Amino acid sequence: MTPVQSVERSFAILETLAVQPGGLSETARRVGLPKSTVARLIATLEAVGGVERVGDRYYVGPAIESMTAPGSGATGLIALAVPHLDYLAAETGEAAGLSIADGDRMHTIVQKDVDRPVQARDWTGEIALVHSVPSGLSVMAQWPEDRLAGYLDRPLPQSTAKTLVDADQIRDRLDLIRNQGYAWGKEEFHEGINSVAAPVRDESGAIVAVVHLHGPAFRFPQAGSEEAIGRTLAAAADRLAGSYGTSGAAL
Repeated sequence: MTPVQSVERSFAILETLAVQPGGLSETARRVGLPKSTVARLIATLEAVGGVERVGDRYYVGPAIESMTAPGSGATGLIALAVPHLDYLAAETGEAAGLSIADGDRMHTIVQKDVDRPVQARDWTGEIALVHSVPSGLSVMAQWPEDRLAGYLDRPLPQSTAKTLVDADQIRDRLDLIRNQGYAWGKEEFHEGINSVAAPVRDESGAIVAVVHLHGPAFRFPQAGSEEAIGRTLAAAADRLAGSYGTSGAAL
């Protein structure tokens, strides 16, 4: 059956707004469609209650919210994560985010920024191959051997000159991540940005999401602080996992 393009595009808009509300131009950029197309689709969605406008920003509307059980899906996970991300941002002075795995890619679904003169940009909506970001490496560390081997046996692209692409070196890196419980990345996805990530697990031990911190490389992390920051992040990930486990949320 041939997909209906307008339905696919409308769903992409709703998915984007569920992750983060935004203006017309911003939403068009995120979904990769012309502004005129997005304006037409949003007008239709607004008419049926699928989208709601407040000022110049669009939000998922009451018709969609009424169809979704509270605390379920990615939106429910975001709601659970926000207090923990607020804490991490305040505690470390750097941006905190949450990502979920999508096959061999990581998708950042929410970010809490900090008020500092120099800060990392908002990565919400960003897609990255798993080997190029600490959040993805955290997920790879739990892959079964056949999946890991299949991924590492193919040529891996570099996001920057520092992206690790050698299979043996990546395997050594994954061993370290398993032992530490968190993963650091130094300018491996974007030049000038360092980040650290830790997994959020459900009751079975499966990774449902990854929390991360990122900031300008010139100040993050401060010398000698990597372990303390990693442990702080891992502890926050565990607390979020506890909230997730008692909420009944499911992706």
